[in-house]
Amino acid sequence: MAIEVGQRVKVRRLRDRIPANIVGKIKQNPVGTVDGFRMVDGSGVGVIVKFDGFATWFFEDELEPV
Repeated sequence: MAIEVGQRVKVRRLRDRIPANIVGKIKQNPVGTVDGFRMVDGSGVGVIVKFDGFATWFFEDELEPV
């Protein structure tokens, strides 16, 4: 899956690194917009997703296109 900045994505799974208050917001509305990318753990790439009022990052396998 090729994810691009500006693309709408849906969170399909969550890992335990995200705080509980953010998890609750994502479960209410799991669709956001890709805002950019970041390096994670030296070799992987994380996807920054912007939601209504906040943003956080995900691994690509946690997202699917809308």
